[in-house]
Amino acid sequence: MGAEIVQLVGQAGPAVTAAVGAYGAAVLTRAQDAAADATVGLGQRILQLVWRRRDEAGQAELERVVGEAADEQDAAYSTAVLSRLLRQALQNDPVLREELAAALPAPAPGTVNITASGERSIAAQHIGTAITGDGHTAPRP
Repeated sequence: MGAEIVQLVGQAGPAVTAAVGAYGAAVLTRAQDAAADATVGLGQRILQLVWRRRDEAGQAELERVVGEAADEQDAAYSTAVLSRLLRQALQNDPVLREELAAALPAPAPGTVNITASGERSIAAQHIGTAITGDGHTAPRP
């Protein structure tokens, strides 16, 4: 998989997950609400880009996958399913890659995007030691 696709999925994935979490499968056909959160709106626009580039069978499959992700209680699973869907769509459609790159906000120079997803997850750019879990004790220096 190309680095460009990995980068696009990394940028678009959180917005797509937020949109599906907010609207469920209706995200594919819902008119954008002016009061919608920016991330949810971006995710909705991304999914609609994918939707418009598919034939009828592809749209039905997209609906099924988005509906499954919306019904899932595990956010990490939903993120993985939606990221896989987005990667597959981008791998098979170079025009979609261009459209998605144009739809995503350009990161500021030197900006690092870090996403933490899931219950009790952590995210850091630079970190010495990160220990998570119940009852863990780390030796003190």
